[in-house]
Amino acid sequence: MLLSQAARLSSAAEDMVETHLLDLIALALGKAAEGKVSLGSSTRSLVRTKLYAAIEAQLSSPALDAEAVASAAGVSVRYANTVLAEENTSLGRLIQARRLARCREALADPGQMHRTVSEIAYGWGFSDMTHFGRRYKAAYGLLPSEFRRHSRKA
Repeated sequence: MLLSQAARLSSAAEDMVETHLLDLIALALGKAAEGKVSLGSSTRSLVRTKLYAAIEAQLSSPALDAEAVASAAGVSVRYANTVLAEENTSLGRLIQARRLARCREALADPGQMHRTVSEIAYGWGFSDMTHFGRRYKAAYGLLPSEFRRHSRKA
């Protein structure tokens, strides 16, 4: 929008805009030098948003892995993991955590009681039921079938 209006600015207005922009840049650089603002924080935030969106979009696919997520977000796996390390996680852990959370939601949903635990796990991208059971218990303290029984009683 500003660029479309630039042709209509008088010389004095151009000088004023230039001065204000230079002041803003100097202020941002000064804050960054003081450690108050990270110049790359908005870029990392955008990458993080893209990573989360890519995971959610492909979560049910058993083929979803770190490479697929990073590629969808337009970054390398290494950079993606560097960005996620700020949240003490990685692509692999994040994919697994999101899948487990979706399985937990489905197991607790009365409308999903007709589906077996295996169907739910396969539906959210798990391909090995033994692995799923171990990861689920490690995350939530109960086997998926135990959680389902407890949620039915509640």
